[in-house]
Amino acid sequence: MKVLFIHQNFPGQYRHLAPAISQLPGCRVVALGDQKNLAAVPAPSAFQRILYAPAREPAKSTHPYLRHVESAVLRGQAVARAARELGRQGFVPDLICAHAAWGEALYLRDIFPAARILAYFEFYYHGTGVDIGFDPEFPSDLDDRLRLRTWNMTHQSTFFSVDAGLTPTHWQASVFPPLLRERLEVIHDGIDTDVLRPDPAARFELPGGGSLGRDDEVVTFVSRGLEPYRGFHLFMRALPRLQQRCPKAQVVIVGRDKPSYGRAPTDAANWREKLLGELEGRIDLGRVHFTGTLPYPSFVRLLQVSRAHVYMTYPFVLSWSMLEAMALGAPIAASATAPVTEVVEDGVNGLLFDFFDQDALIDRIERLLADAGLRQRLATAARETVVARYDLRRVCLPAQLRLLQRVVAGPAGAPAR
Repeated sequence: MKVLFIHQNFPGQYRHLAPAISQLPGCRVVALGDQKNLAAVPAPSAFQRILYAPAREPAKSTHPYLRHVESAVLRGQAVARAARELGRQGFVPDLICAHAAWGEALYLRDIFPAARILAYFEFYYHGTGVDIGFDPEFPSDLDDRLRLRTWNMTHQSTFFSVDAGLTPTHWQASVFPPLLRERLEVIHDGIDTDVLRPDPAARFELPGGGSLGRDDEVVTFVSRGLEPYRGFHLFMRALPRLQQRCPKAQVVIVGRDKPSYGRAPTDAANWREKLLGELEGRIDLGRVHFTGTLPYPSFVRLLQVSRAHVYMTYPFVLSWSMLEAMALGAPIAASATAPVTEVVEDGVNGLLFDFFDQDALIDRIERLLADAGLRQRLATAARETVVARYDLRRVCLPAQLRLLQRVVAGPAGAPAR
């Protein structure tokens, strides 16, 4: 069987699935990714990777609502041309797995009409009721709502040219319209709980020197981008009182300055600089450590020493980092927002708080730092949750492979159910 994976930042959500399929007898895997994102990233040794490049950026003269769509068309066009060349070289896939968000799957049916196509659908945009307008500090307007409705054109067009869809959580499936939701299978990408395990002897080396271990009162906050979508602004504003109530707490904040989802502030280079300026003189920076992005082994060691791992999010896609923290034995204090509440049950495998309630956030952290028995009970239950529901090798990867078998077994253009 020939399988083509497509992701602009490959491997992305296919980091486990693509290597697993490449190791199956009789399977040949090729991956397509964006040259801009991956030119400096080593290619996988187990299978071939090809890079594509959109012909240009969206034009500045394009209507603002349509720039996202034009970007998707340009990307889809570049993927189609790369795929056609693959076909000319003799690689005609039986199965294509592609992330739908950026337009890469738009024209695959035109290039490989007999292939079975499984698309990864991560999120369906809404002008109200989900992430947009959730935070009153950043109100939405009519242009936001109309722009997001237009953005969904990419998802809608893709949906009707693929055979099946995949999404990682039930809540993320629920935000898709009913007609589209019927063709979505809910399977998480998977957490490697054999590798991600608690380690009582772990130590984390601080970027500025020194180290932290399980005997220290370590509070962690992790986000790919330090931004309001993941509650960074509210967490930072809680630090002055948290430091007063927990004078031994060492706060370690992981993430890049560039936003991943929301917008940068208009009055500062990034949200970290903006919040530090807002809080100048009110926090002890000697006990707050910004690491930027971390090598994965360092990230693992940090969560292994964490006494209170704070995860906050708008109602939006669930971060891998929360489930990884749970697998590593980090006690969780999380916002009671979807899809967090699909995983964390208050008082059972973590502590929940209202996203906007700083008093509750501080209280949950203080309780975790002070109560070793509570930490152990929650951490044990959290790991059990991840092992039972999100384990890579025993739960998620087998389910993904079963779905792929169903997709391949059906005629092109027909639902896999």
